Amino acid sequence: MKQFLIILSVILLSSCASKTQSDDELLDMVQRQTLKYFWDFAHPVSGLARERSNETAAYGNEIVTTGGSGFGIMAIIAGVDRGFIPREEAVDRMLTIVQFLDTTAERFHGVFPHWINGETGKAFHFSLKDNGGDLVETAFLMQGLLAAHQYYDKDEPKETELRNIIDHLWKTVEWSWHTKGGEKQLYWHWSPEFGWEMNHAIRGWDECLITYVLAASSPTCGIDADVYHEGWTNTGHFINGKEYEGIKLPLGFEYGGPLFFSHYSFLGLDPRGLKDRYADYWEQNVAHTKINRAYCIENPKRWEGYGPDCWGLTASDEPQGGYGAHSPTNDNGTITPTAALSAFPYTPEYSMPVLRHFYEDLGKNLWGEYGFKDAFNLNRKWYAESYLAIDQGPIVVMIENYRTGLLWKLFMSHPDVLQGLKKLGFESPYLNQTDL
Repeated sequence: MKQFLIILSVILLSSCASKTQSDDELLDMVQRQTLKYFWDFAHPVSGLARERSNETAAYGNEIVTTGGSGFGIMAIIAGVDRGFIPREEAVDRMLTIVQFLDTTAERFHGVFPHWINGETGKAFHFSLKDNGGDLVETAFLMQGLLAAHQYYDKDEPKETELRNIIDHLWKTVEWSWHTKGGEKQLYWHWSPEFGWEMNHAIRGWDECLITYVLAASSPTCGIDADVYHEGWTNTGHFINGKEYEGIKLPLGFEYGGPLFFSHYSFLGLDPRGLKDRYADYWEQNVAHTKINRAYCIENPKRWEGYGPDCWGLTASDEPQGGYGAHSPTNDNGTITPTAALSAFPYTPEYSMPVLRHFYEDLGKNLWGEYGFKDAFNLNRKWYAESYLAIDQGPIVVMIENYRTGLLWKLFMSHPDVLQGLKKLGFESPYLNQTDL
């Protein structure tokens, strides 16, 4: 009994101590712990990010994720800049990654597959006919690589080699190949075995804006502006303009869809002051986030736990098994930490109370080796045991963008990106600062 009381006292003291941490101390802790997913848990051969922490019978932990690795590369930059990781060690890790991508990993017209075997570099089926190039995942990877190109800028052999390999990888992506020979839109997949059978046109509004921006930015295999204007925007779920929860939503599905739409393309693409003929993208992302939060506070399905300090619907693992894209129109009571935490730049006053609630009140079940676990559902008394690269990465990156704007500044400093934005007719403060 005495031993139990001592243990209980330690737990209570620890809990009280955690609630005395400042906001900055909590943000440091979350960034540092979450970064371990990409630093400690990276594939030992390729250095790339594993798809998920919990193995499945289908493939185990040999599978690395292309897009999630792009997110991880950006997370590592944040870690270096905060002093969590020595710069020299990060450069060595980055050289391992880019050398593997350049010499070992399979590419299809310069485009990487969604999943790669982290040891052999062979493409791994993401779905039955998806065993070739994945243009969207490649865009997420290139977003990270271009940020790294700008960050590791020292005039010394290793960083020079790193920049040179990144430049080669970037310039050999055949973005225009994914127009199927000149159509006015991009297509997501191509496989040497199945060709264009997936037939998935990339049309918005969703997470794929970065794909069109980078395709237009390529100095070697770029697309014309009309591919963006006639392809990306040519769909019934692009322009919205209606109000939800009293908030006007410029673009997208009813209630905005899952929150990762406002994260993945904007890890590097800075939405502050970013506009084109269709939308102000800061306004879009703030509105999307606030609608998602307001819906959770209203909680029409009366799920346990929802409220001002517990919101955030996006894609994640689910209590009944599998993976689902959660949103106000597809709500089963599952909250995903990356949703509100990756929204820090848009709603810091609402995201910080969520972080405290997740850590201080739910941390016993929700906090672990690589930060916050993937999802939870209090109605079902369920907490995921998993961590996913595509959910952990945006937490680190978007918290850093909230704190310093680091990844935004790096990505937007690349001259090819600025040329691509100019080509597509975007306005941005970065364009005003640069002589193009």
